[in-house]
Amino acid sequence: MKLGSLIMAASAASLVHASSSSSSTKRDAVKKRANGFTWVGANESGAEFGETNIPGKLGTDYTWPNASSIQTLRDAGMNIFRVPFLMERLVPDDMTGTPDATYLKALKSTVQSITEGGAYAVLDPHNYGRYSGNIITSTSNFQSFWKTVAGEFSSNEKVIFDTNNEYHDMDQSLVLKLNQAAINGIRAAGAKTQYIFVEGNSYSGAWKWADTNDNLKGLTDPQDKIVYEMHQYLDSDGSGTSETCVSSTIGKERLQTATKWLKDNNKKGFLGEFAGGVNKDCETAVEGLLSYMSDNSEVWMGAEWWAAGPWWGDYMYNLEPKDGQAYSTYLPILKKYFVSDSSTSSASSANTKVKISTPTPSSQPAFPSTTPAVPTPSVPSSASIYVPTTFLTASSSSIPSSTSSVPAASSSGLVNRYYQCGGQDWTGPTTCQSPYTCVKQNTFYSQCM
Repeated sequence: MKLGSLIMAASAASLVHASSSSSSTKRDAVKKRANGFTWVGANESGAEFGETNIPGKLGTDYTWPNASSIQTLRDAGMNIFRVPFLMERLVPDDMTGTPDATYLKALKSTVQSITEGGAYAVLDPHNYGRYSGNIITSTSNFQSFWKTVAGEFSSNEKVIFDTNNEYHDMDQSLVLKLNQAAINGIRAAGAKTQYIFVEGNSYSGAWKWADTNDNLKGLTDPQDKIVYEMHQYLDSDGSGTSETCVSSTIGKERLQTATKWLKDNNKKGFLGEFAGGVNKDCETAVEGLLSYMSDNSEVWMGAEWWAAGPWWGDYMYNLEPKDGQAYSTYLPILKKYFVSDSSTSSASSANTKVKISTPTPSSQPAFPSTTPAVPTPSVPSSASIYVPTTFLTASSSSIPSSTSSVPAASSSGLVNRYYQCGGQDWTGPTTCQSPYTCVKQNTFYSQCM
């Protein structure tokens, strides 16, 4: 990546901790429930698909989440939905530019359908700390982007701002400064009441957090509503590209150092992405992960499954109602940790929270009739399929994103449909079975389509 000049967002003095006396009062509101979560929900993918085609064509390269599917998950008891989108589609020419009216309208429509239904919507620029393929180095431009975006949602208290998805392979001080710039821009836009989710380097991995992202404890917010968003997958390299979990206890184990970091630094955490394959080891590991987080909910505010969305097809982690590969297996597990009375609970005012096994969706308001601005088809083009959520390259032996028993390659060494066929550092086969071709999804992943 080409690195431009680094512009400081603030002096070093602005990045130190606020005094404990000034922050403890505001944090009391965040600490309100020690025995359960504030939010449990899912990622709603679609608008970030087709990243190699910018701006791309709606219905061919990308889509928007289905409001009726979100309603189904809302009725089940979910109370938070993360909405990934691409910065280049929202602000096409430059980070300091004006939003694309059509894309913004559809994003607002999706967010409105979520928040008017009583849930929280997380705005997720799914860009990995990049813009137009280059690492973002201008903190002033990044601050300007966030001031523009937050200004569009500043009056909606149920919107949460996620600074950027999975920074990786970046200077650690830059990750700190970009997060601080985002916070500064959001607050400058007049968004004073909303939570801000900050992410870390190394794909925001919880298992690497304490070693990699310790300096992020220096982030400051005048509203004291920073939440540290981490991601965690349970396969061997933590990439989320295999349906095989390391062990049935790996979920809890991979969160332990991050939990200690949160406690040691008096911070709040949230697991913005997690998942496991549909098999006994992973199901036990995921349940163990959620149970461990619930037991430590004085620092963990909740979690979002990766992922739901209308275009996932036979993706191994697909939670899209009601025929997603993971839906029937993992929704009952997730339900045990849904927030009681999630239609009315407030992240800043509720007094009690209990881990429950049976949610009460009947009390939740229905979604409004609002739907995304443009109808969305149910089948994407081959260029739009987006399997790995974390851009780490799996080994050639990694199990691909399907629970099918079809092998990754035929006896002749040709790669079967939907399996990995290329990407940076990929050492496996690269030729697809006829009539499929190897389609580049991103620098790190190509897939037979």
